[in-house]
Amino acid sequence: CAAAVDAALAGRPTALVCSGDPGIYAMAGLALEILELRGLADTVPFVVVPGVPAVCAAAALLGAPLTHDFACVSLSDLLTPWETIVKRLTAALEADFVCVIYNPRSKGRPGHLDHALELARRFRAGDCPVGLVRQAYRPGQSVSAHRLDAFDAAQVDMLSLLVIGNNESRSVGSYMLTPRGYARKRHL
Repeated sequence: CAAAVDAALAGRPTALVCSGDPGIYAMAGLALEILELRGLADTVPFVVVPGVPAVCAAAALLGAPLTHDFACVSLSDLLTPWETIVKRLTAALEADFVCVIYNPRSKGRPGHLDHALELARRFRAGDCPVGLVRQAYRPGQSVSAHRLDAFDAAQVDMLSLLVIGNNESRSVGSYMLTPRGYARKRHL
């Protein structure tokens, strides 16, 4: 990010490219922070071009798990204290949000996902669907839906995204569905 700012200051056409959406757990924030720290926010042109967030790519592959309220939480404690992550995840699960888990498991913190799943089991039934998407729309893509009470965290890595349904979410064949409520409202 600093090199991109330096290049822009030198008058070179500059683009900073990252995977997914640059504003979701990515580089847009850091680039803007660097501009702010250097007092350049109004000097260096700054434009964020939206990408396809991993949460949207995973949801499309899983069916319709995000058609109602949802929350995204990263389990990476490199920049956020673990206690804060647990507090946020607990609040989201208790409030019955569908929970999307970014950065679910790494070699340096293999137990974080186990703890997150324990929390989910406090607020969800055993048959609550859990979607696992790895490498969405990339080579090596895999998509699967599981029951919360039978989900094995060992199959998850940092290239994965997890979607834990809410109390109305259900499996429909190999897909996940979190109903918005239209059928109930329209008496379908």
